[in-house]
Parts: sequence; structure tokens; C-alpha cells
Amino acid sequence: MVHLNFVVSTALLASLTAAWNPDNSYAPTHIQCPSNASFLTVASDTVAKNEADWVEARHNVTNPKLIEFLDRMNLDNFDAQSFLANSSLNIGLAFSGGGYRAMLCGAGQLAALDERTINSTNDGHLGGLLQASTYLAGLSGGNWLVNSIVLNNFTSVQALQGDKDLWDLSASIFNPGGLNIFSTASYYDDLADDVEDKKDAGFNISLTDIWGRALSQQFIGLPNGGPAIEFSDVRNYDAFTSHEMPLPIVVSVGRAPGTKIISTNSTVFEFTPFHLGSWDPSIYHFTDLKYIASNVSNGVPVNDSSCVTGFDNGGFVLGTSSSLFNQFLLRLNSTGVSGVIYRLAHSILENLDEDNNDIAIYAPNPFKNAPVNTSISKTDYLDLVDGGEDNQNVPLYPLQQQARNVDVIFAYDNSADTDFSWPNGASIDATYNRQFGIQGNHSIFPSVPDNTSFVNLGLNTRPVFFGCYASNFTTLREEVGASDTDTPPLIVWTSNYPYSYLSNTSTFKMSYETKEVAGMIQNGYNVATLANSTEDSDWGTCVGCAIIQRERERRGLQPTDQCRSCFDRYCWNGTLNTTQPSTPYEPGIKISDSESADSKKNAGSLLTGSAALAVALSFAVLMM
Repeated sequence: MVHLNFVVSTALLASLTAAWNPDNSYAPTHIQCPSNASFLTVASDTVAKNEADWVEARHNVTNPKLIEFLDRMNLDNFDAQSFLANSSLNIGLAFSGGGYRAMLCGAGQLAALDERTINSTNDGHLGGLLQASTYLAGLSGGNWLVNSIVLNNFTSVQALQGDKDLWDLSASIFNPGGLNIFSTASYYDDLADDVEDKKDAGFNISLTDIWGRALSQQFIGLPNGGPAIEFSDVRNYDAFTSHEMPLPIVVSVGRAPGTKIISTNSTVFEFTPFHLGSWDPSIYHFTDLKYIASNVSNGVPVNDSSCVTGFDNGGFVLGTSSSLFNQFLLRLNSTGVSGVIYRLAHSILENLDEDNNDIAIYAPNPFKNAPVNTSISKTDYLDLVDGGEDNQNVPLYPLQQQARNVDVIFAYDNSADTDFSWPNGASIDATYNRQFGIQGNHSIFPSVPDNTSFVNLGLNTRPVFFGCYASNFTTLREEVGASDTDTPPLIVWTSNYPYSYLSNTSTFKMSYETKEVAGMIQNGYNVATLANSTEDSDWGTCVGCAIIQRERERRGLQPTDQCRSCFDRYCWNGTLNTTQPSTPYEPGIKISDSESADSKKNAGSLLTGSAALAVALSFAVLMM
């Protein structure tokens, strides 16, 4: 059988011919600067022109896909073709952090939204929502999912699940050779060689360089994990230039110079294939991602004969959004690394930590001397860390910006907030409270319950909608100083829950057997679809109502009786229950084996073994 990783690699290499580093090196490259280069743009009430142009072209793809999707959702008295004749809706998808748990649960949820997943467009399913979406955001483990898809030219979960190398989690990323100590030693040597290439080229290195190169081996379908692949290369991917994929957004958090404290007021940074930057007042600028690490002042090269490309390495961006090694330093003896490998890894990591390099270092600082009166613009380097370290573990912030005009966000929370590693709404609560702080920037966000109420009301056991009616935001707009016309997206919040599998694994679980992977992904599919709508036969209809609600409001239209019934069922109505529970939250599996088998009739087939490999191969061939 043809090796799938070879096929994926061939498709990727074809997409990257124009941008590929000829040395195939992890080290960034010095080049002549573009003429009249000025890389910095100020954030505003509209997105940058390159994003705006791309999104406009993306709508040519999403509009017919959304019409197809809505037609399947059985909405009463609704003609999708007519409704979208002169309008385009923006749908955002957001996947939380939480290590491999978040990646695998999110994989099932994303597969449920992907029309390429077998049977996902059957009745009771949500396939096609991915194809109808404009934005796709992830952080930490959720970003591993998003960019496993994106950096492999918008492949599918089924293709990745069927690959023999990518997403092979049977051995720890710290000890991939298992008992073969020489194999693992060679693995670490390769990682070290790549990182030393970057150091020898004159660039600062950090723990995240090693972490990112390790992640690349698992997630990027190129030889040696694509040491020269750049996140900005996505601009040249076939699936991106043809607008077949949503715009990917990676979220990270800035660490204030001279501190190790991450707070809700830290600066939230985002990466897209076009830019790196922040909507927060502390930066409120974006820079061209392709040229980060060029020596600039207020975005202008200090020496126009020397700019840098290649710093935005795909693995480095993966690692930046998930820079968990500062926690793993305390846990190395439980990660599967032992003997000489333990001593080698511990020596590398300990030395880096002693140099205060337990973060991702972006130097020179791409925002040096930017016209903002904050410490970030005054330093020679930019420190970025795990995107969830400010407690906003679901990447809502980029999607709630008024400039992006997002109508609805489907947010998937696979966090480990409770004693038994289930979500309790802590992430959305952090995002809600952020609007009242110095970084809120008059950006409005719907009201949400406290964590205790979230659990007591069962809002983490089923989907819940926030911000259903724009008429309810008058007081909140006044509190945060938002414009009368500012209305946040409606949020469809879905928490990890054990429908068919106990998916509350530890964030620090670093290996998964094939059956565990299959169980996690299938459960994620069930979470997203409410077990193929067996828990609520109207679930797909209610999803459709959520998608069109903001546009209906803009037209002054009231919800139909059908949609109002959905909102009565799923919208949080402001009720609280702050009684402290007497026992920890510990749900059991919701559906029995017989019920699970029944719910899988015509279900999305998330297979393993040779069958999955055959399915995955067909997807890979289609990408070429």
C-alpha cells in the first residue's frame, strides 16, 4: 500500500514549491528587504486589506456551502437561497487548549462539522459547517488540531487518523523510541541539531524551539517534520489560495517584560498566515508574519538590505501557543523519559530555564518602537507563552472583534477545570470579565454564569447559547463604553462530556493507544452532534437558528416559533445557582453500548486500522 505520509508530503511539497527554503533548514534566513518596506499596521474597526480581500473571496465558497447546510437543517418558513442572496455570514470555530485531550476531543468535534467525514451530512449530523465557516481558531492543544489540518494543506481528521506516522501517539513525545534508547537518543540529537542551526544563525533560542520541533514530527506531513515550513507559507497552499479552508488563527499570550505572571490583563496575540499582532490597547498593531525577526523600528527595517524570513516556523508557532514545558520541568520524571535520555533532556531544559528561556522568544521585537506607550514596544524581544495561561482557554477573543463581523461562534471547551478534568465554564467566564479590565478595549461580550452555576445548571453537560438577543446588550454596552451598534457574536458553547467514552484524560497524558484515540474522537463527534441528534432530534435545526439569528436581527425580523423554541431550550436565561455542591462533579458515560451502537447507525465513521488508512489515502490523493 502507498504510504499515506508520502502522499501527504508530495501534496504539501507541491503547494510549497514557491516558498520552500532551499536549505530545508530550521534556521531563519537573511534576505534583501522589500522596497519601501513598512511591516506594521494599526488595528482599527476594519480588518487589514489582505484579510478583507481573502474573506470576501472565501464568501464565494462559504455562501453556497451554508445554503446547502441550512437546507438540511429543516428550518420552518425559511429559504436559505433567498436569505443569503445579498448577504454573507461569518461563522467562527474555536477549539480550546488542553493537551492531547483537547486535540482528540476537538478532532471528533471538527470531524462532525466536516462534510468530508463519511455520513456526516446524513440527517441529525452537522457535516458542512466547517466548509461554511470563515474563521478557525485554536490555542495550545486545540491549535495542534487546527494546524494539523491547516499545515497539511487542509487535510481531514479521517486522513490524519489513518496515517501511520502523523498522530501516532502510541509513544510519548518525550520518549518516541520506547525501549529503544538509541532511537530516542537519535530523535533528541535531530531536535538539538535543528535548534542549534537557529542559534548558529544568530537568533535566540528557547525551550519552545525544542518543543515545537518535537510537535512537528507528529503533526506536519513532511520529511523530518518540515524543519523549513513557515506558517506564512499557508498563503501559498492550494487550499488557501482557492479559499477552501477557513482562515486559521493561532492564539498566544504575551508575558510582560521582566515577569513570569500571566493575568487576564496580559496581551492576547494572534497569528494568521498574514500577520502577528494584537487587538489589545497595549499593542493594537499587526505586523507582516513573513518578516518577523527583521530588525525594525516602528515596523520599518533598520537596514533595508537585511530582513529575515523563516522565523515563523510552523512548528515554532505550534509550540508558542502550547509552551507547556515550564510545567513539564517539574514533571520530567513522570513523562516517560528515563536514564541517559532523562539526563540529556533534563540538562537541556534546565539550562534553558536557568537562562529564563522557558517561553517563546521573538527577537528582535517586531513591535519595537511601535506608537503605543507600553513596555512591550520598548524591549528588544517579545516573549510569548501558552495561549491558555491567562485562563481564556477557548480562543474567543480574536473572533469577538467587531472588525471581523462574526455572526456566531461555535466554541468547543475541552478544558480540565474540575477535580476530575471536566470543563466548568471557567474560560468563558474569564473572557467575559476581561471586557471590564484595561485590555477590554470597549469590546462587548455576552453575560455568562459563574463556574459553580455553570455546573449546577448542567450547562457543561449539553450545548448552551450565550447572547441570543441583541436587544439585551444595552446596559452592557454602557458599562464597557461600546458603540450602540456593537453587538457580539452569538456563542454556541459545547463542553467535553462523556457521551460514549470517559474523555477527561489528564492534560499531561502524553501517549494514547489506538483504541483510546478512536474512543476520544468518537466521543467528540457525539458531543458535537448530541449523539447524532438522538438526544434532541431538533439539534440541527437549533444550530441553524443560531447561525441566522444576528442577520435576522439586523433586518428587524423576529425568530420563527421554531427558532424561539430552540432559544428557549438552549439560551442561558440569566439563572444562577451558586450552592456549593456536596460532591465533586464526576459524570458517567451517558449512553450505553447498545444505545451507542444505535446512535452510530449512519454515523460519521471515524475508523482505525487499515480501513481508516484506505479512507485517509483517498482524501490525501484528492488534495494533490
